[in-house]
Amino acid sequence: QVQLVESGGGLVQAGGSLRLSCATSGLFFSNYILGWFRQAPGKEREFVGAIAWNGNRSDYGDYVKGRFTISGDEVKNILYLQMNSLVPEDTGVYYCAVEFTARQRAPSRSAGAYDYWGQGTQVTVSS
Repeated sequence: QVQLVESGGGLVQAGGSLRLSCATSGLFFSNYILGWFRQAPGKEREFVGAIAWNGNRSDYGDYVKGRFTISGDEVKNILYLQMNSLVPEDTGVYYCAVEFTARQRAPSRSAGAYDYWGQGTQVTVSS
């Protein structure tokens, strides 16, 4: 059974950095697209970024390009989201999600495409 557990959220000042972790179990990275989404109060869940481990393709939301980076440790089964130059608009609950894929392809930006989700971790950026 696939399980995802996020950690690393917290309160940070604008301009600061955080690294989120997503501990995974029950999956092999090479069979999945591994992504991050976020949801601010009163807003829909939005795509942050994702990586297709098989083929090493990544994609990021326009509002985080150049500031956020997704990486992973396939041995430890941990997915990371490094967030730099944070702004108050980055505040929200951050979720990791994975989508099974049988072939090499680019990550999907649609939340509906992802099969499993973590419980989320809160990130708050103060101005």
